[in-house]
Amino acid sequence: MRKFLTALIVLPLGLILVAFAVANRHFVTVSFDPFIADDPSLSITLPLFLLLILAAALGVVAGGSAVWIGQRRWRRAARRNDAEARAVRAELADLRAQATAAKAESQRLPVPSGMGLYGPVGRDKQRATL
Repeated sequence: MRKFLTALIVLPLGLILVAFAVANRHFVTVSFDPFIADDPSLSITLPLFLLLILAAALGVVAGGSAVWIGQRRWRRAARRNDAEARAVRAELADLRAQATAAKAESQRLPVPSGMGLYGPVGRDKQRATL
């Protein structure tokens, strides 16, 4: 489904871009010299569609960079929280191991000392063998 939706968007967009490129093939001169308009020293001549595509790509890169720089606080907080979560998980694993060892130790029955509550071990009140 995702591939279909991607194709549904990308295919018409590609066709529009090709039609735009074919319709705007004439060359334009872009000047970066504001003082000499007749013969600028810093100028470039390229097709109009290429100029517009490059400008759009530059805008996407500039916008993405601005957003990436703006989100550095959230990335830093995420890294800090991730490190803290790992430390807490390690501590929890240690505590669980200690609790399991203590539980196994407490479930062990005491060694008979030879004399029980009612006399010698293995006999009841009436001294019958158990």
